[in-house]
Amino acid sequence: MASPAPHSGNDARRRRSAARLAAVQALYQHDMGANAVPQLLNEFHAHRLGEVIDGERLADADIDFFDDLVSGAIERRDELDSLIGGLLQQGWSLGRLDRLMLQILRCGAYELVARPDVPAGAVVSEYVDVAHAFYPRAETGFVNALLDRLGKSVREA
Repeated sequence: MASPAPHSGNDARRRRSAARLAAVQALYQHDMGANAVPQLLNEFHAHRLGEVIDGERLADADIDFFDDLVSGAIERRDELDSLIGGLLQQGWSLGRLDRLMLQILRCGAYELVARPDVPAGAVVSEYVDVAHAFYPRAETGFVNALLDRLGKSVREA
């Protein structure tokens, strides 16, 4: 039996990280235009995942993982929004959140609720990294705090 390549675990993590970033972008696109899910997934498969943009190749993404994140977050949107909304400080509502921030939180919430195969700490860390791509430190701290509380509440239940 052949042993796995020494970097295969790192490659799998990179592919999942790329899938998370792309899933947040797909959710944002869906929120802005309400494309049908199959059309949205096909567009990302054909034109975004692993493609070359401005001379740089985007990281290959775990397509099955990407599809699950996008489809699941859209399908369970009301449930996820309720969970997220329940953790916002008094006086805050989902409507006050930036649209992109809301997609980061929805995607992270979906993974915490529906993907017990992924450790909660890894989920929180990954979405903090996604938030770093778009926001300064204060917002990434918000993502960290909210998803950490959500992970503790849904994973311990």
